[in-house]
Amino acid sequence: VFDGVGKSTFQKSIACLKPRGMMISFGNASGPLDPVNVTKDIQSKSLFLTRPTIGHYFTNRKELQAGADQIFAKVKFGKIKVVISKEYKLSDANQAHKDLESRKLTGPAILIP
Repeated sequence: VFDGVGKSTFQKSIACLKPRGMMISFGNASGPLDPVNVTKDIQSKSLFLTRPTIGHYFTNRKELQAGADQIFAKVKFGKIKVVISKEYKLSDANQAHKDLESRKLTGPAILIP
């Protein structure tokens, strides 16, 4: 499970995992996580839980640039596909923010000048 929402989805994300499953918690859209009950939440199914932080993967500018170059090359050559869910005129940026805050968007949105 890749969970970018946080507090409100944590228990359901953990519950849907099979034994030895992995949860990657990377966001706090609904608030920070409550303390994890390791015995109940993790040990009961021998789960793996990680909370990655970019600073541990890219410790300097050179590493960050190399990682960015790899990602953009994969996008350029179609190995990673980016599907834009909504486009807004730049003059509609206020509406784009409202839609984002109200969770009307289900994927990436862009502003078009």
